[in-house]
Amino acid sequence: MKQAALFYSILTVLLCFSTKGQEKTDAVERLHEEINLLVPEGAVLETLAEGFSWSEGPVWVPELKAVLFTDVPQNKAYRWDETSGLQVYLDPSGYTGHAPNKKKAGANGLILDTEGNLLLAQHGDRRIAKLLPPLWAQTAFITLVDTYQGKRFHSPNDLILSKNGALYFTDPPYGLDGDNDSLREIEFNGVYRLSSEGETTLLYKDLTRPNGLAFSKDESILYIANSDPKQNLWMAFDHIEGKLENPRVFFDATAIDKPGLADGLKVHSSGAVFATGPGGVLIFSAQGKHLGTIRTPGRAANCAFDEDETYLYITANKYLTRIKLK
Repeated sequence: MKQAALFYSILTVLLCFSTKGQEKTDAVERLHEEINLLVPEGAVLETLAEGFSWSEGPVWVPELKAVLFTDVPQNKAYRWDETSGLQVYLDPSGYTGHAPNKKKAGANGLILDTEGNLLLAQHGDRRIAKLLPPLWAQTAFITLVDTYQGKRFHSPNDLILSKNGALYFTDPPYGLDGDNDSLREIEFNGVYRLSSEGETTLLYKDLTRPNGLAFSKDESILYIANSDPKQNLWMAFDHIEGKLENPRVFFDATAIDKPGLADGLKVHSSGAVFATGPGGVLIFSAQGKHLGTIRTPGRAANCAFDEDETYLYITANKYLTRIKLK
């Protein structure tokens, strides 16, 4: 009996050590050594908040020293910072009754303009809007653009700003009841450009589900995600004087059998592309080489760096997480 008790005691200790080791397991699937220059070995994914329906659109706001992000189905935006933790930031965030909509979903993508104002891709209101300043005293939204050639957008999804102030955004039908919603006015799912003078241009209409988008550091390339299970990929385009040329596949993830679709993405100062997709956040070299994946607890939707790229913040299904970078 004593020998049996001793055996089980030793086994218990070994299992405890094994469990602790698993808790400290590297959060990153490392496919090539280059990833170690971006994410330190043994990196831990922190869960900062949870309980959301579908977290999206993170953006770091230096003025607030906080990350803002959205919960699309709940029509809310949240703020998280080191001091106060999680707080509701906007309620509503993306549906105010500005446009007819059955789903009444909230905002999706968020960015800051050159003056530090918050811009929102509002699913429910079917527009790109600006939150009137100041950021710490939420006021009202104003419309930047809500139609193309007199027809209302489906549900603007993600957006970026070029160095010259032009706004680029995608318009899939996720905020509608699919492709056959009676409220749909445009027959394709487009990628658009809003110039600083207010002119809206259609850049591309041949993606089935255009989603996240990001520029290379010199803005010579525009990357666009296509969130389609049958064409789960990222495209690259030459960006020349506000136009897109030479469309090509940057990385095709259709064959990766893991949860998630090509979604939001950001470009690191090194030129590496951090893109949410199957299995978490896929990290690519500027040439499209898959260096590895940050594993997330749910389907990853989008990500954002803080101002000095110390942390990458990730929205993943019901979670807000972050991981420390090099």
